[in-house]
Amino acid sequence: MAKILIVDDAKFMRKTLSALLTEAHHEIAGEASDGNEAISKFQETKPDIVFMDITMPHKDGLAALKEIISMDPSAKIIMCSAMGQQRIVMQAIELGAKDFITKPFEDARVLETVERILA
Repeated sequence: MAKILIVDDAKFMRKTLSALLTEAHHEIAGEASDGNEAISKFQETKPDIVFMDITMPHKDGLAALKEIISMDPSAKIIMCSAMGQQRIVMQAIELGAKDFITKPFEDARVLETVERILA
């Protein structure tokens, strides 16, 4: 069971991921709607895994990823975005993301990714 922080500016996406992960017996450490909130919630909750959207207001997911990794190089962050562009995927991985899930995501893919990162 992992403690997971969900970061997405779309409340619907946060709720969808939260329901899926809770059903799989994971604990939701918190939710954030932008990169700035993600950074403060990460420091506050110390989650095992972060699901982070890329396109968000105030501070995007790549900037938040970079900042979280600089604070905690062992942070396990999975990027999520409707933009499955190779350049952005590579940039996220280079910045320290453990994986990348394209929206709309398949439930099985999300759960497999969590299990693999926890292993």
